[in-house]
Amino acid sequence: MTNRNCRFDSVCIKSTGSYVPANILTNEEIVGDLPTSPEWIVETLGIRQRRVADREEYTSDLATHAGLNAIAAAGLEPNEIDLIIVATSTPDRRVPSSACITQAKMGIRNGCAAFDVSAVCSGFLYGLTIAGQFLQNGVYDRALVIGADTFSKITDWNHRNCVFFGDGSGAVVLERNTREDGLFSSILFADGAGADHFTIFPEEAYFSMNGRAVYEKATAALPECIRQILCVNGLTLEEVSTIIPHQASAHVLKRVAETLKLPYSRIETNLELYANTASATVPMLLDQINRRGLIHKNDLLLFAAIGAGWTWGATLYRW
Repeated sequence: MTNRNCRFDSVCIKSTGSYVPANILTNEEIVGDLPTSPEWIVETLGIRQRRVADREEYTSDLATHAGLNAIAAAGLEPNEIDLIIVATSTPDRRVPSSACITQAKMGIRNGCAAFDVSAVCSGFLYGLTIAGQFLQNGVYDRALVIGADTFSKITDWNHRNCVFFGDGSGAVVLERNTREDGLFSSILFADGAGADHFTIFPEEAYFSMNGRAVYEKATAALPECIRQILCVNGLTLEEVSTIIPHQASAHVLKRVAETLKLPYSRIETNLELYANTASATVPMLLDQINRRGLIHKNDLLLFAAIGAGWTWGATLYRW
């Protein structure tokens, strides 16, 4: 089998940023006559509330806020960014890309490259890996990678599946910078045979989901790719400081922890307040943990995500 491991010896995460809409929607507010209950949502999914964008608030608006927050945290000016990648499955429009719209809203006028990545909930890890290669190869010096989604706009609020998602965005600034004892390693996978299990069918406005298939694939693929990335780098879970996975649901994450023989407490989550924010889950949670001062120099971080398609992957990063 081809070696899928991408390793970036000259790339570092310079800063993080995130943003969520102001509107809070609780379980009690959305359940109504749906065949579920607020208690079931908390106990099974781990969700009490989610953020929802205004009618005139789009993915690019969330991406802009998160991107500017990350740029400011890096001590940079927007025009010092050389590449913008926005991972999203809820773009503002079919064309142009949300990355181009975000570039304009951030006031970046330097002509830097900008494009979207569509890998649903794995999109941020895909974008991170793509940007890492550009920087490693010396094409660019700094990249802004954003995960942003507004699933509220493709959700049927009269369907039981509406309880899973929230809106949000997260971002990192990557910089080409050789680090002694640094580690930045990533693996990515896809299997198009799962395309119909989570999708928006042609001519449909809302997503449809086969919950059982999503659960089975997520709980099999996530532990396996975590084991793989640790193996190819000669590391163990005991050496990982912080585990930041895609926030699929508490049900999924508890099963992943059980498979890996980990205490659930070792897995970072923000599901309770934000629900599943799709491509934004990993960078949002990373920024929230970072801003609370919970990440320290030389900590080993593990990111893992799975999305529709199927797409999935994992990343190791030495802070």
